[in-house]
Parts: sequence; C-alpha cells; structure tokens
Amino acid sequence: MIEQIPAIDLINGKCVRLTKGDYKQKKIYNENPVEVACEFERLGFKHLHVVDLDGAKSQHIVNIDVLKEITEKTSLIVDFGGGIKTSADIELAFEGGASMVTVGSIAVKQPQLFLEWLDKYGADRMILGADVRNGMISVNGWKEDSAEPLLPFLHKYIIKGVKNVLCTEISKDGTLQGPAIGLYQEIMKEYPDLHLIASGGVSSNDDIEALESAGIPAVVFGKAFYEGRIDIGKLNLENKE
Repeated sequence: MIEQIPAIDLINGKCVRLTKGDYKQKKIYNENPVEVACEFERLGFKHLHVVDLDGAKSQHIVNIDVLKEITEKTSLIVDFGGGIKTSADIELAFEGGASMVTVGSIAVKQPQLFLEWLDKYGADRMILGADVRNGMISVNGWKEDSAEPLLPFLHKYIIKGVKNVLCTEISKDGTLQGPAIGLYQEIMKEYPDLHLIASGGVSSNDDIEALESAGIPAVVFGKAFYEGRIDIGKLNLENKE
C-alpha cells in the first residue's frame, strides 16, 4: 500500500501552493494551516509534509510557530523542510515538534554536515531532499541548479545509510499534469529498498494508483487536494480509523 502524504506549504504563515517552485505563481488556499492540518488528521491521514517556503528563500527557518502549533494540536507525524541550513535550524525543527526533517541544499553544499546530522539524529528521522530539474539536483528553494546528477547524488548518501528520499520533479510540481513515474521507477530499479517519496504533478486518484502500481513506496500531494481533484473517500487509506 502506497503511503499517502498530504502537504502544507507555508508563506507568511498561510497555506499556499506554487507552480514549478515559482514564488510569483503563488495561490493561497487557507489563512490557517493549522486548521488544514487538523482536517487532514480527521480524514485519516497520519503523516504530513510541511514546507517552510519563506525559510527556503531566507536560508533559515521562518514559520516555526506554525510547526509548533500543528504538532501541538494534532498527533500527525510531521516531516518538516525549508530553511534548515545550520545545526541550530535542525535542532529548532525537532524542538518544534517535527518527527522528521527534509534536507536537500545542505546535502549538496555541505555534505559533511549532512552526514553529521545523519549520524546524530539517525536515518529514520532524516529525509534526503532530491529536487530535480533537467536531471540535476536543485537547491536553495529551487532558485539554483547544482552540478550534481540525481542518481550519483542519491548513491553517495544511500551507501552512508540514508533510507528516506523525497524526490520532486520540479517541472511537474504544481502543474497537475501527472507525476514523473518513469523517473521514480528508475530510482527504485537502482535502489529497491529505498523509501522513496514521489512529489510533483499528482492530479488525481488515478495518479496515486499509477504510482502504487509502479511500486513507489510513498507519495506527497498538495494542489490536487486543495483543488478538489482527489476523492479522499476512494483512497485506500490503511490509516483510516
């Protein structure tokens, strides 16, 4: 059963979605992301992906108060990313109630620091963020493309113990045009034991079912839910009460 993970992206403390990571293509879906998180819990989800878009742009965590309120008012397993650039940031995220953190840019720019965090906090609490554009890893809120090709980048950290990878195909993100299933299958062929979380392009229940049929372990979706394109009642949520 594919793990289905709704997402909340934060700008100025509000629940938003971007298209292809473009901050100029922003749509506000709810002024109160805590209410959204509570609704996800009520619907039967157990895991929530929270992204601090202000943090990603500012190079440090910004929306920590929202994270704290979500984790205080729900029992959701929250993985948090965006703006985690220093040891103080990652500690702040965990102190704010995050069960896991998603880290991408640091793994590219300061690999030794990422490995220190992996050793200190453990592979179960770390998600390697692999945001991809034209086959290369993108960093700093998708504003900059690195010289790191996807598969060698993953290999470098999987052999060091990484178990969880969140891979976003940036060209698909927020477009509602379907996920990059071929890309995820390529990753799973190389690393069949990886807990890969697919992200970007999900537009419907059919897309989630297609990812499951392709053997992808988990999927993150946001805009499709907010736009009413996903029928929650038809999802095979094994975590429903």
